[in-house]
Amino acid sequence: QVRVVESGGGLVQPGGSLRLSCAASGSIVKINAMGWYRQAPGKERELVAAITSGGTTNYADSVKGRFTISRDNAKNTVDLQMNSLKPEDTAVYYCNAGIVRYSFYRPTEYDYWGQGTQVTVSS
Repeated sequence: QVRVVESGGGLVQPGGSLRLSCAASGSIVKINAMGWYRQAPGKERELVAAITSGGTTNYADSVKGRFTISRDNAKNTVDLQMNSLKPEDTAVYYCNAGIVRYSFYRPTEYDYWGQGTQVTVSS
């Protein structure tokens, strides 16, 4: 079994910072891309930031210069440092990982999601 668990959400004032963490555990061969998505009420889930196993990053235009994604391949973790937060950053944030595990004795990649963590930016 594989688990993906987020932590670190909460309530913060505009201009403040939060750090989200995500850890994958279980029968993992390797993890390819990892990323953070968010979904605000009434809106579709959108990509916030992603990072490959080699460290190449990609950010949504709305968070460039404010958010930083990082990962620790040895620990199977990915973090999202969020600075200069705005009310429009309020959403449920989800961790996503492309995890390779054995399926019928063959290494196969599956898409895993965490349960989500609420981030609220409000004064």
